[in-house]
Amino acid sequence: MNPPSVSTASPPAEPQAEAPRGRRGVRWLLWGALVALLLVAQSLLVGLTLSYEEARAQDRADAVAAAAAGELRRMVQRSLQSAQSLTWNDPPPTQWRYDAQEMLRQRHEFLHMELRDADRRLVVAADTPFRQPVFGVMPRSELEIEMHAVCATARRVAAPLFSRSYFVPQAGGLGLEVIDLCLPLDRSGQPSGYMVATLSLSQLLEDATNTIAANDHELSLVEADGTRLVRAGLHRGAGVYFATRLVDLPGNSLQLRADAVQGRPGLIPNLTLALVVGLSLLLLGLVVLLARDVRRRSLAETALAEALAFRRAMEDSLVTGLRARDVRGRITYVNPAFCAMVGFHASELIGSNPPPYWPPERIDEYRQRQTDRLKFARDPALQREGFETQFMRRNGERFPVMIYEAPLLDRVGHHAGWMSTVLDVSAQRRIEELSRQQQERLQATARLATVGEMASLLSHELNQPLAAIASYATGSLNLVAEAEQQPATAAETVGLLRQALERIAEQAERAGRVIKSVHAFVRRRERSREAITADLLIEAVLPLVRLQARKSGTRIDVDCPSPAPRVWVDRTMVEQVLLNLTRNGIQAMEGETTPLEQRVLSLRVARVHHRWVRFEVEDRGPGIPTDVAARLFTPFFTTRAEGMGLGLSLCRTVIEQHGGALDFGPANPGSATAPGTVFRFTLPAPDPARPGLPPGADDPA
Repeated sequence: MNPPSVSTASPPAEPQAEAPRGRRGVRWLLWGALVALLLVAQSLLVGLTLSYEEARAQDRADAVAAAAAGELRRMVQRSLQSAQSLTWNDPPPTQWRYDAQEMLRQRHEFLHMELRDADRRLVVAADTPFRQPVFGVMPRSELEIEMHAVCATARRVAAPLFSRSYFVPQAGGLGLEVIDLCLPLDRSGQPSGYMVATLSLSQLLEDATNTIAANDHELSLVEADGTRLVRAGLHRGAGVYFATRLVDLPGNSLQLRADAVQGRPGLIPNLTLALVVGLSLLLLGLVVLLARDVRRRSLAETALAEALAFRRAMEDSLVTGLRARDVRGRITYVNPAFCAMVGFHASELIGSNPPPYWPPERIDEYRQRQTDRLKFARDPALQREGFETQFMRRNGERFPVMIYEAPLLDRVGHHAGWMSTVLDVSAQRRIEELSRQQQERLQATARLATVGEMASLLSHELNQPLAAIASYATGSLNLVAEAEQQPATAAETVGLLRQALERIAEQAERAGRVIKSVHAFVRRRERSREAITADLLIEAVLPLVRLQARKSGTRIDVDCPSPAPRVWVDRTMVEQVLLNLTRNGIQAMEGETTPLEQRVLSLRVARVHHRWVRFEVEDRGPGIPTDVAARLFTPFFTTRAEGMGLGLSLCRTVIEQHGGALDFGPANPGSATAPGTVFRFTLPAPDPARPGLPPGADDPA
């Protein structure tokens, strides 16, 4: 997008120049109105005529479809009544066959009639004399599925029913679409058999077409998915104007489609419209000739106005603030998004220096920065620069913004000021701060949950030194009592008391170390990163790990090179990761699947790159099932009833925040009894040349 002009105000035009401009505008308005009226009138006339012709064609298709559907219903009803007449008075098979042959000669839609017993076995049949037997190519016994289905339904509802249509192959690769009519027969109130009549769908449709005389439409019976079964009519339908009707038959429904032969009407469907359109075109041509000179002179002005309008529309629709300043730092342009951002109207901002959105306590700082930028305007290093600063809203609220600024050039390429894009990042900063606080709370919750799960282990570990202290204290009291009764043994008693007090002090120190290690781990503090050796991280969590390891009989094996590699980490967060992984490994070996002599938890550290150090936590447990492995790092997913499901998810988050990666796999892939599991993660190492700085940090200067 081209930068906006450095000034939104333009010098007042002379009155003599303003008047012709106004008259040209009126002239263009009149010409435009005349052309628009002609185009609208012509378009409406053509559109209404075409719409009328299309509506007539569609109405005709609807009427033909309705008439054909009604006639088809009447013919099917007459066919049903004719078939029922053959069952009156319960004629014997020979008489029924004679009556059926007579019916086939009278009604051409009947192709085949059968009389069947109560088990639907064929008793007697008759075929139409006007064509080869319909079941001559393929026997009736292979096409009885639809007949049996409809006869079973007809017997159940005690009424004649029509079957679904089906295809009967004929000689020469042809075929017929037919339907079966099944009439259940009763004798003395008991089922005695069935009469089945096979009707030709094409003959029914042709008779209906001849009755309504729909020569300008193609009639067809179609399936629900649009597949055509049979058709009737002299011409094919164009597929433009068509209508469908549902022909309801007892037990079945047929869909009738009427497709008009007529296609879409032409642009000029009748003579009246042709005359009107011709006169309109002549008048439009005259208007074009008269306006040709005006069009040529206003072409450049129109193009310029459209470009300015398009640019203005884009600037006004932006949600990003735009600001232009001249070479002296005065604001020459702001868009609505910038005004909404700072809460000041454009009239309050344009021409101001310093602007009202500068915080009063930082005006000197901003003025000096602006002076420096204007002084080095042609410096290539400052051609495109983004920086974060602070603005002030009308109500005095301070908020952070990100500014991307570039030189603003005029039409001849001279530096005329600066164009700035301003983004309000206060919401982003609030979200980042909220995310940081939530992450800290989540870490604290996870750490407290970890200590809660270790409460039983702590009580077991503290019971031993406390019980020893109580025993030594009781013995000391007994020695004092004996010394009071036997003063001669006072010297020996003093030595024993000294030993007892020393043991009490040792046990108290042991209990204190346990409590101190837990307290140091749970204590909440601000996040900070430091360069620390890997062995210190492992030693920090070993007292807590050994509490659980001693209870389950697990041995701890630590493999760390000497000297230990250094890592640049947040110590507390990484200790949480190590503690979670080691505790998970110990718990994996507590079941009956891992014998006591095989319960070994291995901690290994190795430098795999000059910038990365790898940690491994390996157990000898039964391994991780495939379905559990797919969801292992999902928050709140756990396989333990007392777990929270946050441990491994938090571990991956912590490692990824350090720039590393956490994965897992089987420790012994070839072992079927105890494959074990190994968790690996990497942490960044500080620069060996500058150990006090984080990886990739710039020089302090």
